[in-house]
Amino acid sequence: MDSIEWLMNWFKLNCNGDWEHSNSITIETLDNPGWAFKVDITDTNDEGKTLLTKEIISDDNWYDINCDGAIFEAFGDLSKLPFLIEQFRNLVNK
Repeated sequence: MDSIEWLMNWFKLNCNGDWEHSNSITIETLDNPGWAFKVDITDTNDEGKTLLTKEIISDDNWYDINCDGAIFEAFGDLSKLPFLIEQFRNLVNK
């Protein structure tokens, strides 16, 4: 299953008539350029999971990921969107 299909399934599993009204998943572009990917995991089975990782090789090869147990935030260069989603997938599958 690819990253987008997995993310859609994760979202579907967490939609309970309430969670989806106050929590969200956002994917945006950055002006440096790159990607921003954010998931609110509050009130899911994944709440409380944490992650902090960062790698900057060059202006065209970098990522920065932080999950404080409530919000998963990931940023990366133009090629990193699938990688960022996979890092979220790895976190929630722990």
